[in-house]
Amino acid sequence: MASFGKVAALLLLLLSFCGASMGNFWTDVDITWGGSRAAITNNGQQLQLSMDRTSGSGFQSKNEYLFGRFDMKIKLVPGNSAGTVTAYYLSSQGPTHDEIDMEFLGNETGQPYTLHTNVYTQGKGNREQQFRLWFDPTADFHTYTILWNPRLVMFYVDGTLIRMFRNHESAGVAYPSRQAMRMYSSLWDAEDWATQGGRVKTDWSKAPFVATFGDIAINGCVWKGSASSCGASSSSWMNQAAASSDLQKMQWVQRNYMIYNYCKDVNRFPQGLPAECSLA
Repeated sequence: MASFGKVAALLLLLLSFCGASMGNFWTDVDITWGGSRAAITNNGQQLQLSMDRTSGSGFQSKNEYLFGRFDMKIKLVPGNSAGTVTAYYLSSQGPTHDEIDMEFLGNETGQPYTLHTNVYTQGKGNREQQFRLWFDPTADFHTYTILWNPRLVMFYVDGTLIRMFRNHESAGVAYPSRQAMRMYSSLWDAEDWATQGGRVKTDWSKAPFVATFGDIAINGCVWKGSASSCGASSSSWMNQAAASSDLQKMQWVQRNYMIYNYCKDVNRFPQGLPAECSLA
């Protein structure tokens, strides 16, 4: 009879191939930079990233995915986090890469965080939407979700839809549907732009800055070089569309907490807003 350890290892391998995450940082991600500034703790249930004047830190998913649902609990840098960026995103590689971004821009003590979102297709971004969060994201963990399927990309905060980017390839708008992406996260210094457009700089006397990640859940189609394997878990998200209740919540968030929308910035696009801005 096989030992328990061998059986457990085989189960983890099978689940990884099928695209269902066990929710453990040891099995799901690799720490990629920052040395000891990044550490997996609590038996793989949490991961801490820190940043000092010398370096930030980061990690990435072990697998690449072509479509998936990515959930992460994050507790952001507390106190005076001006100049810091805590990033949580998907990306492929190369000059014509695709990318789906959630970036949390630090603040002076007492000021709200800014959630910066963007979608890149074939190396082109310029699709920023920014939000103020309606809670203190440093006091406790909150769940941030990227759902990416062939129909749309959806961004959620604690289960509330805040943004959606639809597939309008039929109208000539590029969509991230052909390049496999990894999930990445990092904590890094962006004092030249992150807080009030770079007017407020990083206060290094407050270092090290620390963000904590927990309850990672990746359910995606694992890319194996030339094809992907989705597994049974894909049925819950692969064809998911936004319900009317989700759209109502998104409209509420965008009315009350959106502070920038590229589709409203006519000064930035004097030749006309991007095509997707006029499509339903």
